[in-house]
Amino acid sequence: MSAAWPVVSLGELIRLERRPVEVIDDRQYQEIGIYCFGRGIFHKTPRSGLEVGDKDLYQLREGDLILQVTFAWEGAIALCGNAEEGLYGSTRYPTFRVNEDRCFAPYIARYLCTPSGLDQINKICPGSAGRNRVLSIKRIPEIKIPLPPLAEQRRVVARIEDLAAQIHEARVLRQQATEEAEALLHAGLRQTRHRLLSSAHPKARLGSITKVTSGGTPSRENPAYWNGEIPWVKTGELLDDDIAFTEERITKAGVENSAAKIFPTETVLIALYGQGQTRGRTGRLLIPAATNQACCAILPNADRFEARYIQFWLRSLYMELRQEAQGGAQPNWNGSMIKNLEIALLPIPEQRRIVAELDALQAESDALKREQTETAAELDALLPAILDRAFRGEL
Repeated sequence: MSAAWPVVSLGELIRLERRPVEVIDDRQYQEIGIYCFGRGIFHKTPRSGLEVGDKDLYQLREGDLILQVTFAWEGAIALCGNAEEGLYGSTRYPTFRVNEDRCFAPYIARYLCTPSGLDQINKICPGSAGRNRVLSIKRIPEIKIPLPPLAEQRRVVARIEDLAAQIHEARVLRQQATEEAEALLHAGLRQTRHRLLSSAHPKARLGSITKVTSGGTPSRENPAYWNGEIPWVKTGELLDDDIAFTEERITKAGVENSAAKIFPTETVLIALYGQGQTRGRTGRLLIPAATNQACCAILPNADRFEARYIQFWLRSLYMELRQEAQGGAQPNWNGSMIKNLEIALLPIPEQRRIVAELDALQAESDALKREQTETAAELDALLPAILDRAFRGEL
């Protein structure tokens, strides 16, 4: 912080201004949420007043400064823009108006997300980690902010926004490179499948040459069925990879008293339904495990199929299966769709060769993803450093 800048209590610069609304059953209300680490506002799906129920809502205005009370300590701080005008926040999103005669609102919002700002906010969020750390609005005056003249505030913010835009552009470009690598992988999978289907190799429906089935779920209400020794695979654990560990386990009694089945190693699982980012994902069991009805299990005959060959084949069909799926916004697949999939019948050595080629393509894609993750972490660290320098008068 520049020694020439006076330090002012945040309580002198902002005032709490809430606009409660009467929630009417047949009207629509679109609420907001705030990302942590100063990453801005997102808009939730509109809901009817009936769906909102007895929750209190408050209307937002452009220029509102929001310190989300349960995660302000983690940087859930944002300034409402024109896109948020007329939207709504719950009691966890108190709105403040900034004294524009003394300060530039984006300057305040940016400062509060600096290490110094967050350190001060942490001190007025008593309690343990998580949702118990609630911002004390009464203690906001304890936060001190360096306050240069308005012209300097605007210059600092403009410099921050310029550098932040460059960081964002770099992040977007890196993400695009990752998405292109993923697209190339899927294109390679599809091309391999089309080439094999147009070859002279015999073909067959998957369900006619190998067992295709599903599992079931032991009652969650019976503790005797859970926390046992049998690994339990959930759709969220299907990551187009091998499965050697599961978060949950069930008991032998859970298998005996439900439709759950224990599948052997080399079983290939595919998620039939669930969240969009999960559905269609596959996994190959490296351990005997059980799974629920949301997963379809393919048990390949080891004399005829490599499990990895079937796994890659299923992954190559993702887009086609999605087009055939039923269920509107969250379309579901079913076991019959999987059984009716046509697959090329190759000799085991040829399957292994195909798998080796696709593994190499997968490795290239994974390497790019790792690079993107590392670069993203470096970019994420840049903005706090820029903010720190800006509010020390070094930019």
